[in-house]
Amino acid sequence: MTSANVSLVTEFILVGLTDQPDLQIPLFFVFLAMYIVTALGNLCLIILIVLNSHLHTPMYFFLFNLSFIDFCYSSVFTPKMLMNFILSKNVISYMGCMTQLYFFCFFVISECYVLTSMAYDRYVAICNPLLYTVAMSPKLCLNLMLGTYAMAFSGAMAHTGFMLRLTFCDANTINHYFCDLLPVMQLSCTNTYANELEVFIVVGINIIVPSITIFISYGFIVSSICHIKSAEGRSKAFSTCSSHIIAVSLFFGSGAFMYLKPSSAGSMNKGKVSSVFYTNVVPMLNPLIYSLRNKDVKMALRKIPRNWKF
Repeated sequence: MTSANVSLVTEFILVGLTDQPDLQIPLFFVFLAMYIVTALGNLCLIILIVLNSHLHTPMYFFLFNLSFIDFCYSSVFTPKMLMNFILSKNVISYMGCMTQLYFFCFFVISECYVLTSMAYDRYVAICNPLLYTVAMSPKLCLNLMLGTYAMAFSGAMAHTGFMLRLTFCDANTINHYFCDLLPVMQLSCTNTYANELEVFIVVGINIIVPSITIFISYGFIVSSICHIKSAEGRSKAFSTCSSHIIAVSLFFGSGAFMYLKPSSAGSMNKGKVSSVFYTNVVPMLNPLIYSLRNKDVKMALRKIPRNWKF
């Protein structure tokens, strides 16, 4: 008799994004290019923020953490995803799958709350500019990030812990390009009701709470912008906010579509396409949205050649 918390399956096979042979090589180069852009963009932003003292502000402190998280969590699954396009059978061990699941959950939940902290930072900067330095103190910024990683740790532990209690008997083919919650859960030969309830509650909290906070913050921001007398000032503020809102909508919208619905085999293909947005597109766009359009970052980039002159 096998214990309920011991899996009979020792390895899983990842199906990948598509099973059409003609698309494998083109998609390999597309996602390889996206990963290179993501890695270089976020690493360059991290280095720039560390080396430039003018960027040691609350806004760039959160941006530093966002770039670090984007780089890490895109690296959790992208190498295996790329292997799917060039190998006939992409195998991952049971413990490797659970480890990938844990770190993916940790970093994706972290991103939810970093985006929330950034929205609050923009709210204070636009709605209470005179109190910004006092309100966004180093201690508050540090506490916000500690809270972010604490929520990520607890959420990842809950997801992984509930997954480890399941037994996997014969089926070991995951209809996805990485070990995601719902595709792995579908392979279990034991009852998954408790797991589905846990996913709905934990993911619901980590999507709804940040989404409401961001929505309220931007509600106040838009209200403050409308009271700006200068048309140029309003246009500039709205441009910055719209970029942030687009990124947040892609991230939370695709996540909600993937997780806040009953799992079924028929919905997994749509879920895979949806997950591309929050696993590949958003981490690639974040450096562009939050930095390359930013005047301070552009000035810091221009100063680099001068600083390198001996």
